[in-house]
Amino acid sequence: MAGPELSEEERMAAEWAALADEGGGGGGDDSFGEMGGGGGATRVLNQDEIDSLLGFDRDGAGDGDNTGVMALVNSALVNYERLPMLEVVFDRLVRMMSTSLRNFTSDNVEVSLDQISSVRFGDYLNSIPLPAMLAVFKAEEWDNYGLMVIDSALIYSIVDVLLGGRRGTAAMRIEGRPYTTIERNLVERMVHVVLSDLSAAFDPLSPVTFRFDRLETNPRFATIARQANAAVLVKLRIDMEDRGGRLELLIPYATLEPVRELLLQMFMGEKFGRDSIWETHLASELWMTDVHLSAVLDEITLSLYDVLNWRIGSRVLLNVAPDDTIELRCGDVPMFLGRMGRKGGNIAVRIDREAPKPEQQP
Repeated sequence: MAGPELSEEERMAAEWAALADEGGGGGGDDSFGEMGGGGGATRVLNQDEIDSLLGFDRDGAGDGDNTGVMALVNSALVNYERLPMLEVVFDRLVRMMSTSLRNFTSDNVEVSLDQISSVRFGDYLNSIPLPAMLAVFKAEEWDNYGLMVIDSALIYSIVDVLLGGRRGTAAMRIEGRPYTTIERNLVERMVHVVLSDLSAAFDPLSPVTFRFDRLETNPRFATIARQANAAVLVKLRIDMEDRGGRLELLIPYATLEPVRELLLQMFMGEKFGRDSIWETHLASELWMTDVHLSAVLDEITLSLYDVLNWRIGSRVLLNVAPDDTIELRCGDVPMFLGRMGRKGGNIAVRIDREAPKPEQQP
């Protein structure tokens, strides 16, 4: 029985070899090609070129995330560094949260900013370690949503601190059960405190109110953007002596779009671009600025036909008497009203009153 089976395998191998010979040969073990319609082979890539195209390194050296296909995929992400004001805003948030959470918990709280990065919304949603609580909030003025994720360690730490747990001992974790109503209510109170600080951090840049919307434990119910949309991810670390955890803020770029122009600006310090020295200098220089005033005796409206018929010696009659009031203008803006006369051989205008504003004229 073994003999016929062996001969059948040899026959099939001979057929494959014949097909390969008809195709004009091919690459070795480390190459591949595509059969052309006329029997010839197209451009053959060796194994090194294939690895380079796909972003793999056979020796294990180099960073595969920035080469080949991965570079094309990641190029669609928006880098948060293109919005430099975000870092200033979140630095303010860290300082404000340190004070507000210290007052909220009556404990020594340290808040630190770990990382600011750009991620795809779907990728981040799938990477959230469960169990966790996801707070959905809405930016009222921007008419869009954001996401706050509180991990399990921070949840139990907050509950332990607010309910009078002993200091110096880690919070007891009970995994494998849903969060109770008491735990949800305590975490919701902390979310309100953080959202209030986030609103205050954005306030010098653009007034905005972040309103708490709902609290979820399943990431599928916290979908606020499309899976492929880019978002800013801010990772915060909250430490309360021996207890603590992580809090992450996810704000889609669509939410930040109304203030994108403001986030693109480069401001130095915490004054958000306001320089009192320059303002004082500019105001003093404005008082010394020379302006040109024009005294308008009268204005008449003529047809183009009459203007074209003017000749040397033609007269234009103005409907104004020597004692009538004339108007002083700066450009096209009326400034003053006065009467014309003569002063030391020069024609002069004596200002009587300010001219009415254009919107005040009947």
